[in-house]
Amino acid sequence: MKVFLAIWEVRSISVAGERLGLTQPAVSHSLRRLRERFDDPLFLRSGHRMLPTDVAERLYEPFNRAIQIISHTVLDSNEFRPAESDRTFTIAMSDISEFYCLPLMLSYLEKAAPAVRIKSIQLEAHTVGAALRSGQVDLALGYLPDLVKPDYISTFVLEDWFICLVRASHPMAGKLLTQEAFSQLTFVEVAVHATGYKMVDALLTQLGVRRSTAVRLEHFTNVPEIVRYSQFAAIFPHSASQKINATGAFALLNIPFDLPSIDVQLHIHSNFRNDAGLRWMQQAITWIFSTMEKKEKAAGV
Repeated sequence: MKVFLAIWEVRSISVAGERLGLTQPAVSHSLRRLRERFDDPLFLRSGHRMLPTDVAERLYEPFNRAIQIISHTVLDSNEFRPAESDRTFTIAMSDISEFYCLPLMLSYLEKAAPAVRIKSIQLEAHTVGAALRSGQVDLALGYLPDLVKPDYISTFVLEDWFICLVRASHPMAGKLLTQEAFSQLTFVEVAVHATGYKMVDALLTQLGVRRSTAVRLEHFTNVPEIVRYSQFAAIFPHSASQKINATGAFALLNIPFDLPSIDVQLHIHSNFRNDAGLRWMQQAITWIFSTMEKKEKAAGV
């Protein structure tokens, strides 16, 4: 049933295997057994996607409910002891969240829960809700406004916003960035899954802001090194920019448009509200960032 639900959510045998920690042959073998049991192909290939048949459509809800019942029964009988647990938590996050958040989380776990492991997977905004519901993903970290609803238990982690990142020797460094000057910059663009960046990008487009692009990258974490050795600019999260600018190699400029801040939150699905381990991890991560924010305010950051 887990294999069926994983293929249903991601529409791919190979990606389903990655989510479940199984090889592609193992997933294919499970799917073959399901096909034989129900005398139906269940999923048919269409281009690069595996689409469900009518029989699969009818099986989804019963399978999903069955997994939830089993999970609740197991979790309700377990007590979570972080110092003794060797559990692996699967957390969906963007590469910038990995860069900014993961070191803090692992530093805390090293002391509080030394045998606990973190498995980070790429945050896909359009599938993460279903992955949380089915238990394929334990927690999701990021700006995910579609998950702020009763089906999910969400806790605030930090308020972030986007700035314009340039190197310290850039002609605009130390100056007030006007709308005209912003439009004359050449940018490093990022093809990211981060919803906060997508939101800012969409708002600037709606405002009719023209931007010249020199390069388009796949990963956010490669942006600073390109900016460091060029005259290019980048739209970059303020939280991460503070971390990379410890040596003063960059200038952080306010974007001269009325753009909202973003609330980064940690989400679990209400199906697993009784999972003591998940609730502990959610509370631990929230505490980590609350403590960090207090330290930064005390330091005047």
